[in-house]
Amino acid sequence: MFRIINNPGLENQAESAITDRNFAIPQPAHDFKFGAETASVFDDMVNRSVPYYEEIQRMVCELAVSFAAHGTNLYDIGCATGTTLSLLGNLLDKDVQLIGMDNSDEMLEKATHKFRNLPCKDRMKLVNANLNDLPKIENGSVVILLLTLQFVRPLNRGKLIKEIFNGLNTNGCLILVEKVTGSCTLLNRLFIEYYYNYKRHMGYSDLEISQKREALENVLIPYHQEENRKLILESGFTHIEEFFRWYNFSGIVAIK
Repeated sequence: MFRIINNPGLENQAESAITDRNFAIPQPAHDFKFGAETASVFDDMVNRSVPYYEEIQRMVCELAVSFAAHGTNLYDIGCATGTTLSLLGNLLDKDVQLIGMDNSDEMLEKATHKFRNLPCKDRMKLVNANLNDLPKIENGSVVILLLTLQFVRPLNRGKLIKEIFNGLNTNGCLILVEKVTGSCTLLNRLFIEYYYNYKRHMGYSDLEISQKREALENVLIPYHQEENRKLILESGFTHIEEFFRWYNFSGIVAIK
């Protein structure tokens, strides 16, 4: 059976992560930032904030391993602290260059720390890159956007997906996981309510939930699922399948 936990694994990373208490005390309203304060608690934050995060990582890695081709590049755009790349580095025995891109020096520093003892570290590369204006993507077999596109300015999203398409080889894939909205106001409200209940279950207080929501309001802009599919299709991808769904979280794989 395909497994990704352990060595280094999400369980071990979560256990060693600093507990996220960034919004635990009242504070002035401000936009969410991916700086040192967020990087220091990011692994705990994402594990407790994204439903089925470990399973999402397992599925993303499973798909990535299937599509990664010998002698090509695999990109993780918005790689944060390098969790996905660390897992893939332990799974891929092919000659695949693993390239992580992020615009936070603090996140990349955390990723570098995770990579230091991996046997495949010579095949791993980190690039500080603005998500709204990335370096050229080329010879790609896999591109991962794991909870990343939602932080790209809406006007730049179509351009980014098109650049990804152009940089992928034939039969390469885009793996996109996003927070999404739907066309039904009632269901949107219910899904958000269920999501906040989940965060309470994971130990977040109402104050933390409220203050983080306000901080993300102008930074994280989710699209309708149909909008994401339209972006992908208009960029040239022909095969799209949803491989994960939990209320307002969705995973899509698209093949060139």
